[in-house]
This record gives sequence, structure tokens and C-alpha cells, in this order.
Amino acid sequence: MKVIYPGSFDPITIGHLDIIKRLNDMFDEVIIAILINEAKHSLFSIKERKQLIEKDIEEYKLENVKVKTFEGLLVDFAKKENSKIIVRGIRAIADYEYEMNIAQFNTNLYPGLETIFLLSDPKFSFISSSGVRELASFGGDVSKFVSKNVKKAIYEKNNLGGKNNGKY
Repeated sequence: MKVIYPGSFDPITIGHLDIIKRLNDMFDEVIIAILINEAKHSLFSIKERKQLIEKDIEEYKLENVKVKTFEGLLVDFAKKENSKIIVRGIRAIADYEYEMNIAQFNTNLYPGLETIFLLSDPKFSFISSSGVRELASFGGDVSKFVSKNVKKAIYEKNNLGGKNNGKY
């Protein structure tokens, strides 16, 4: 069975990676689908995000996981991939309300499409990509929230390589 885990992943966090590891154990094939949204200001380009995720997947030896990009409607991507299962991580009740609405739209547009909500591990439930980006923009230590390779890329992107005497 094939499942799609969509998102912007700007950047991918340890919370995302936890969901991906769990999906890798549950499904035959997991597609990490990175949405191309040129209107959204991103820290990393689509190419950079794809490379960062692929490096994490390789490091964790997640053999059932592939990374792809798409633009437009998720339902069109799901049809193209011949998948009827979307997975969304839920961190809090606010996420559920938002994601439930999107799931209902998607099912209406693609009958038979199912959205599975996977609860975030409580120890990761407060971590968000936007929070990581903001913390890094002020030179904060993001090492508890992202992989080593993502941390390095964030600091290079924010020109923080030598800041804080190499502490981060």
C-alpha cells in the first residue's frame, strides 16, 4: 500500500522525521510530497528541501520512502501517484480542525481518497518549521529540533556559521 505525506517541510523537523519513520514501518511505500508554492516565501528552495529530506532518509535507512515535488492540487498528485491515502500529522486540536476541513475538500474532489491523521509524539508536538526558522533567524540553537544536516544547512543559509563562537 502506498501513502502520501504532503507538506512544505521548510525545513523538515525531527517531528516530521518521527512521522516518516513510523510511516516507513506501516506502509509498503511512503511518498514525501513537497508542495511547490512560489507565492510562499521559503527559507529553502524546493531543490534544497528535497536534498535535505533525502539525506535524512538515507541516514535513517528508510527504504520505503521516496521524495517527490508537486504543484497544484494534492488530489491531482495523489491520482497521478495512484494513491488513495494521505497522511497528516496532528500536533494539537487546532491542527485537527484545519486538517479535517482540507480532508473533506480532498475527498469531495477525489472520491475514495482517505486522510489518516497520525498523532505527533508529545515530545515533538510543539515543534514547527516556522518556529525553527524564527529561532535560527535570531541565532538560536536548533539542534534539538532538526537533524544535524538540516541544522548545518539552516546556519549556512542564515550566515551563522561563525556566530556564537561556533556554539551552534
